[in-house]
Formats: sequence, structure tokens, C-alpha cells
Amino acid sequence: MKVGFIGVGFMGRHMARNILKGGHDLTVFDINKDAAEELLSLGATWAASPRAAAEASEVVFTSLPRPQDVEEVTTGEGGLMSGMSSGTAYFDLSTTDPSTIKRIAEAGNARGVQVLDAPVSGGTGGAEAATLCVMVGGDKDTYDKFKPVLDLIGDKAMYCGGLGSGAVSKIVNNLIGLSVGVLLSEAFTMGIKAGVDAQTLFEAVSGSSGNTTSMRSFPNGIFQRNFDPGFQVDLAAKDVGLATQLGRDLRVPMEMSNIAQQRYIDAQNKGWGRLAAGAVARVQEERSGVEIKPNE
Repeated sequence: MKVGFIGVGFMGRHMARNILKGGHDLTVFDINKDAAEELLSLGATWAASPRAAAEASEVVFTSLPRPQDVEEVTTGEGGLMSGMSSGTAYFDLSTTDPSTIKRIAEAGNARGVQVLDAPVSGGTGGAEAATLCVMVGGDKDTYDKFKPVLDLIGDKAMYCGGLGSGAVSKIVNNLIGLSVGVLLSEAFTMGIKAGVDAQTLFEAVSGSSGNTTSMRSFPNGIFQRNFDPGFQVDLAAKDVGLATQLGRDLRVPMEMSNIAQQRYIDAQNKGWGRLAAGAVARVQEERSGVEIKPNE
């Protein structure tokens, strides 16, 4: 199958590599060509623009940081839609909002292109190992047709419903995970300041009802003061913001979510936007006067 892939950064390069390893003809584009060098060395073809990638493909995937990036790449000048033909399909793997994907779908419908939202969860490790959860919204027949390609990206591809359902599912997931990260920083600074070692707290909670996926990153992350970029604070602030905006649109109270969003904004304002999302804990550390790390 001829597959196009736009955006081969932290997540995209792994997903694109797995598609290529699956035996498909892959055409790639990124604003930074250097990011595609490994894929090109493995046999991928470089496209000069999103439109050129679309013209060479039966199905196109995008993995981009922000909703506005997705919209620009798809419907902007020289974008994907200008190069896609009737009967082809487009899947957005990014974390975006349902209103954005629905606007893109309007442009796709005019050209006979099926547009589906397909955000992924599982981090860069899941992207590399092809163990991502892929949450798909849109036409079911199109989902079924291209599921073999989705299965190369993740082992948990699932159909969530109509257009926008995947985006909503991912927003819910990220809101929970990122908000828990803020709560963990409060809980641990309280426990440490009360005299319990961070490692002891980690072991106690790991074996109890408070155990969470977010906390499992502590030993190699915050305990080691390791905030190397992966999923960045900037992206976390964006994702929680998508949730609070959707809540406002639907007139759903989002008090705790608004607090979590503000903590990520606080981290951005301290210049930590390009650090790993776990760096949000440093805001709480500064306020409480303790660090979340085991005793020497």
C-alpha cells in the first residue's frame, strides 16, 4: 500500500518506521528534513510538500504538535487536501479537538476523501514498540479497510465512533493522566515534608490503591531530576487546554482541570515548556520548599 506520513518527530518517526517495516511504500514530509534521514535510509521516499506526499499515497497520516499545525498542513496552501484524490483516506494521529477534525473533514468531503481522527497514546516507548492505543473516530468501513496499517502503529487500535470520537477519547485520557501528575506532586511534597522518604512513599503507594501510570515514571524521571524532553510541558498545557475549552463549549464545570491547566502554564512561564511534562512538579517543589527525590 502507498502510505504518506507527515511529521516524523518524537512520535512520528517511530510510527512511520513501523509502517515501513510492515512492507508498505512510505512517502514522508517534515518541516525538518534531517528528522527524516533515518527513514530515508530505510527506503522511504521524501516529498517536497504535504501535497506531494498526498499525491503519492492511498492513505496519509499526520503526527503534529498542535491543532493549528494539523489544519495548516491539511487545508492550507499546498496542503494535503489539495493533493488527495477521491477514494483516498486521511488519519490524524495528533491530539487535537473535535471541531478541528470536523472542519478538515468538510474539506475532505468536497474531494471525496475520508477523514478520520486517530490520536495515539503510549508515549515514545509505545510508538517505538508499536504498542500504542489508537483511538479512531470516523467512517467505520474506512477504519476496517486501513486497520492493518493501524495495527503496525499500535496493538490496541480501537473504533470509538463517529468523527471526533477518537479526539474526545484522547482528550479525556490526557486530562486524567496530566491532572494526576499535578496531584502527585502535591501529595509527594506533603509526604516528604512530613518526614517520609520519597522512595518509601513510592513503594507504599505502588502497592496500594493510589498506584498510577503517571507515578511509575518517578524512579527514572523526577527522582533522578531527569526532565529530558519527550512529551513536553508545552504539549501538556495544550492538551489540558483542549479539555477545558471543550468543557466550556459543552457547559461542563471543569474546576479541577482548570487548576491543573494553570500549573502547566506556571511551568511554561518559568521557561520549562520544552522539558518533559513531569517538570510541572518543580512548580510545587518551589512552593513547598522540598524536592521530590529519595534521601541520599
